[in-house]
Amino acid sequence: MSSELPPFRILVLNAGSSTLKYASFEGIESVSQGTIECKEQEIPSAVESLLKGRPWDAIAFRVVHGGSHLIAPTLITDKVLQELEQTIPLAPLHQPPAIAAIRTVGDLHPHVPRIACFDTAFHATLPECEKRFAIPDRFYREGIRRYGFHGLSYESIASQLPSISQRAAAGKTVVCHLGNGASLCGLEHGISRYTTMGFTPIDGLIMGTRCGRLDVGVAIHWLRNGMEVQTLETMLTKESGLHGLSGGISDMRSLVANASQDPRCALALDMFCGTVAKEIAAAATALGGLDGIVFTAGIGENSSVVRQRVIERLAWLGAALNDEANSKKDLSIHSQSSSVEIFRISTDEQRVIASHTVDFLRQSHGESHRDA
Repeated sequence: MSSELPPFRILVLNAGSSTLKYASFEGIESVSQGTIECKEQEIPSAVESLLKGRPWDAIAFRVVHGGSHLIAPTLITDKVLQELEQTIPLAPLHQPPAIAAIRTVGDLHPHVPRIACFDTAFHATLPECEKRFAIPDRFYREGIRRYGFHGLSYESIASQLPSISQRAAAGKTVVCHLGNGASLCGLEHGISRYTTMGFTPIDGLIMGTRCGRLDVGVAIHWLRNGMEVQTLETMLTKESGLHGLSGGISDMRSLVANASQDPRCALALDMFCGTVAKEIAAAATALGGLDGIVFTAGIGENSSVVRQRVIERLAWLGAALNDEANSKKDLSIHSQSSSVEIFRISTDEQRVIASHTVDFLRQSHGESHRDA
């Protein structure tokens, strides 16, 4: 008789400001997934509906910010929750919904392990010269530094690359996570060495409603002229980016469709693609070379126009698309003449979280057997 444990039953929750994404797994095999439209205050009832009548071995959560200390998948305790609450000012759109989901599960099923997986954790390998800002050293010691985000997505891509391209997996590859939130990561041997988001998820690329990189002097100017901090934060996170440039459109499909008739949409599209190309070049400089480019997430995976416009700007690096493969959304989309391999790869953050949770549970069960 086999003593092998049956697959662990895992529920993965990804709580956002307007949705609750969920996925159930047996081990690392996906069983079901979906999205519930709900505001932050509705998250407890949405979580409760998912938990009813279903036995779970563990419930895992995507948490955007882990701060300075939480850099690995972590069993949630009261102390960990206190640390997460201290990071709310660093990611005010993302942390409160995640914490609400975590608390709800703890209230309803206090004996089921809760595992937090952090988007910042993947970037713990950044070299110090990429982590630091040019500010007094005491602030770095207080935790003011570049954290980087979308780490679970980058981990997903890094895990897939060895089966797709040995050159990209072992070499210097820039992954473009392009969605409503957008960032880049420079990988070397699958390890994060450069990323565009910083202390908060506002920094870096132009995004759906976030401004991206901005001269801090602009914020100082507004504050000196009486703008409230909350007003500033709302404007930079919810009213800027593609939304601000286009006059209210943040969806890339609508921008592409309207670009030929509306100069504002054309400008937003041009600026977005331009900043992605510039950051790819910056990442290549930080890495000291470029073997591969990967497009992923909602825009990266689905917009052939964005991929084309970005790569056109990188022709001087020898990057070139196969137009037919790009339009067909193939996995490999570079031309034979391209000096850089270019891919379109679907990311799977939930599977990464499930995998980490399985590892935790296996270790936990192993320790239980040893204790026995």
